[in-house]
Amino acid sequence: MTNAERKHLDKVAGLGCILSRHYGYPDTPAEIHHVRTGTGAGRKASHYETIPLSPHFHRLSNEALHVMGRKAWERHHGVTELELLEQVRDLLGICA
Repeated sequence: MTNAERKHLDKVAGLGCILSRHYGYPDTPAEIHHVRTGTGAGRKASHYETIPLSPHFHRLSNEALHVMGRKAWERHHGVTELELLEQVRDLLGICA
C-alpha cells in the first residue's frame, strides 16, 4: 500500500459510517469496506473504491454486508455500494 492510498483510507474512515450517516446518525466510527461491485473473481478492489462502514453494518450483525451478501444488503438498506461510494467521493471533494 502506498502512502497516498493510506492517506486516502484514513480520510475515508474519518468520515464515519456512511450508512449510519444515510440513516441520520453522522460521526459513527467506521472501518474500511472495499466496494466489490464490478470486480470479478480474483480482482482486488482498489483502495480508492472504499466506503466507511461501522462494524455493525460491515461484518458484526444480521444487517451486516458480509453476513447478508451485497444484493440482500442493498435491498434491505435501500442503497447500493456504488451510491454510497458516490456520497463518500462527494464528501471528500473527489470527482469521479
